[in-house]
Amino acid sequence: MVLSNSLTGKTAIVTGSGNGIGRAIAMRFAAEGARVTVAEIEDDAGRETVELITQAGGTAIFSHTDTTDSAAIKATVEATKQAHGGIDLLVNNAAAFVFGKIEDITQDDWAKVFGVNVIGYANCVQQVLPSMRKQGGGAIVNIASVSSFIAQPAFIPYNASKGAVAQLTRCLALDLAEDNIRVNAVCPGTIHTRATDLHIDSLDLDPDEALKEFGQTSPMKRVGKPEEIASGVLFVASEEASFMTGAQIVIDGGATID
Repeated sequence: MVLSNSLTGKTAIVTGSGNGIGRAIAMRFAAEGARVTVAEIEDDAGRETVELITQAGGTAIFSHTDTTDSAAIKATVEATKQAHGGIDLLVNNAAAFVFGKIEDITQDDWAKVFGVNVIGYANCVQQVLPSMRKQGGGAIVNIASVSSFIAQPAFIPYNASKGAVAQLTRCLALDLAEDNIRVNAVCPGTIHTRATDLHIDSLDLDPDEALKEFGQTSPMKRVGKPEEIASGVLFVASEEASFMTGAQIVIDGGATID
């Protein structure tokens, strides 16, 4: 990790940053000078992210965070303020991956996927707002998906939740503009993460062949890397995107061009 300075002086909370896209974002933000709170429900994974950041010369703390629990998020916000000061940036990345056809989905499945992917995002925004308003503004980035605007077979609960994230982003952007708080979404396509590996395993596919096949859906003929999503998130979170709010940035290798 090469330290830069585009986020120097900023404090960021990144949820679900114990692995995959969230970890890549937390590490990139720290490399750009931000003080990062790794907000993660998996303690060992979250602490590992912090260790990677500090070993590379960055600044980070870990806070156990269940985004479906407002009290837990409030505790994370307070820990962040005590360690780093006010909160400038929030990345909502923690996600539940629930797939299936409508006849396969239980009420518990619906509660889980919307509880994490939608209500969890809203909970985090609600808890950071007082700090951002006190500081005169901030930036929020919601990790949505190409699943926010395309249909995919047997993906109903996940796609429905990500569609809600896209609308949540637009509504928040409209309501919070007067507070100088920008809200944008980044929509990844197929990215090679732990979740991808778990999905491949659930389908009982050969990992190498599956990744190759998944990559064929984009003109670039490959799946993406978490670091490539982190670059997009960095842009919309930074002052380089100071006139951007309510936007959806698609990073999918061109898979949804049509």
